[in-house]
Amino acid sequence: MISKDTIAKIFETARIEEVVGEFVTLKKRGVNMLGRCPFHNEKTPSFTVSPAKGIYKCFGCGKAGNSVNFIMEHEHYTYPEALKYLAKKYNIEVEEDAQTSESIEADNAKESLYLISTYAASYFALNLHEQDEGKAIGLTYFRERGFSDATIEKFQLGYSLTEWGAFTEAALAKGYQLEYLEKTGLTIVAENGRQYDRFRGRVMFPIHNLSGRVIGFGGRIIKTDPKSPKYVNSPESDIYHKSNILYGAYQAKKSIIQTDNCYLVEGYTDVISMHQSGVENVVASSGTSLTIEQIRLISRYTKNVTVLYDSDPAGIKASLRGIDLILEEGLNVRVVLFPEGEDPDSYSKKVGAAELKEYIESNAVDFILFKTNLLLGETKGDPIKKAELIKDIISSIAKIPDPIFRSTYLKECSSLLGVDEKVLIAELNKLRRKSKLAEDNEVLQPTEDEIPQVEQPRYNVVSTEPQERDLIRLLIAYGKQELELPNPDYHKPTEDEEVLEKQEEYFKITVAEFLTNELVKDWEFLKFENGNYELIMEEFIQNLKNDFIPDDQYFLNHENPDIAILTANLVSSPYELSENWKSIHKIDVVIESQLIQGAVSGAINNLRMKRIVSMIDERFELLKNIDTEEERNALLEGLVELINVKKSLSEALGIVVVR
Repeated sequence: MISKDTIAKIFETARIEEVVGEFVTLKKRGVNMLGRCPFHNEKTPSFTVSPAKGIYKCFGCGKAGNSVNFIMEHEHYTYPEALKYLAKKYNIEVEEDAQTSESIEADNAKESLYLISTYAASYFALNLHEQDEGKAIGLTYFRERGFSDATIEKFQLGYSLTEWGAFTEAALAKGYQLEYLEKTGLTIVAENGRQYDRFRGRVMFPIHNLSGRVIGFGGRIIKTDPKSPKYVNSPESDIYHKSNILYGAYQAKKSIIQTDNCYLVEGYTDVISMHQSGVENVVASSGTSLTIEQIRLISRYTKNVTVLYDSDPAGIKASLRGIDLILEEGLNVRVVLFPEGEDPDSYSKKVGAAELKEYIESNAVDFILFKTNLLLGETKGDPIKKAELIKDIISSIAKIPDPIFRSTYLKECSSLLGVDEKVLIAELNKLRRKSKLAEDNEVLQPTEDEIPQVEQPRYNVVSTEPQERDLIRLLIAYGKQELELPNPDYHKPTEDEEVLEKQEEYFKITVAEFLTNELVKDWEFLKFENGNYELIMEEFIQNLKNDFIPDDQYFLNHENPDIAILTANLVSSPYELSENWKSIHKIDVVIESQLIQGAVSGAINNLRMKRIVSMIDERFELLKNIDTEEERNALLEGLVELINVKKSLSEALGIVVVR
């Protein structure tokens, strides 16, 4: 287990804007920072990072937490994994307490897959530089591709020996389990039990996730073998999902943010060669069709995508559907076509870095116009083909969510195609109506199995969750703030002069002391429904015994991730009070902290009111099934008492009760 001192140091050192900024483009807005949420697809940024509080909060999907929570959620790490990630980022030495048998058993299979993949990358890299076969075949290949030692090291390139089980035997000798070797796909186990390496005799391209951990491999065969595919990739596993990964994204993400543009290429060597030429904002779909998940991965960092093509018309046409998906996600797409016979890999080697950048910038063409010009040349005066082309182009424009962009493209295409703009608009509207109808039908026609069967309650259940939430929010936000309350003994008659001298009309008490006292004395009546709220409440009670009042940072850095996330949600607000109210408009805006006494008493009374309402509803329901007059009268007496209490509470809260 990681020691408490190390955990505290990690929380003290980690800066939320730096941690989140590794994955999300953030822009300053007031005292906070704003970006597009990495946890759900959104066009308008609602993801807020508060450097002062050390938290993030998305007001779209509701995700919130601290630096550790972000890494856990984003990278699907366990709590210890996220702590170690941040410790590595900030060069903090991780001190660990002696592991218990339970914690050893809790090491999950996913971590084993990560460890094996990391070992494999090191093993293949060692083969490349130290094994004769690796140097003669693998290193020679990379040298012929023009890759420098620094580039080879940057991308952790390697080589897998031609022996059937060289890697598997080495991994087993190191203590790695065959079960996990097979799950990563590095080892194949035949039906007869024979074990052999998947990537034997191939140069190796490790694939990294966004935090830099190796999750899979691509292997390219060097020797000509008609029976073997040119490229072999790792199969799907618990840590590798190819539809969610872009090759080079880990190495490119900072440059993508800085340039506000992402270059999209086809293969591993395209990415590596362009990096070596000084163009680092480049990723590859690794030979697979572009997926929605990959596009959304790009959209975390930029809304601008430039697709780099070689001059093969068949390859370009095959990828047009993928670009339509990019448009559908609201990204801006441009296309660069390299000279005949060139691709990003070869062209980047032929010219210098400055010339490569200049060529890309000067030859980037808007995708819709590129597609129109590309297909227009094939119509050759054939009206049927031209009609098909128009429908194809309009189908792409229809996928663009922004109406202004759609309108602009329609005007351009009307001119290029020689078709009245009104005709194009009519076709576009028809396509969009058809698409909308299909979506509505999909939503509005669930199958019989999808229709939830909900058991109806006998009476309305009044949940106290909102009131509990408000109480805990006040405790965390204002626990240390003092209240000035009237002394109930001040007006009591007494002849003891010493008592009279000491008596004060008001006494001071902290918000934390007041609320915990009120809750504890009526705990059986006011006991929380929400388990996490109850845990926070118990921590306040225990800490107050030691004269310590926890604050928001105490709970934001809590070892229980659920408590930290809950706290981040409680202390977050989508609004900031502008200083202009006072400095320009000369208006003093009253804020909650100035009205805390009323807020605190109101919160505890609101909880009492909800409990009373719930009890009244229960008793009215019971009245329907009472048989004897005696029982009915007893129940009615209790109801009258509860209604009187409800009336008193409503007066204290200043509300009108209508039921």
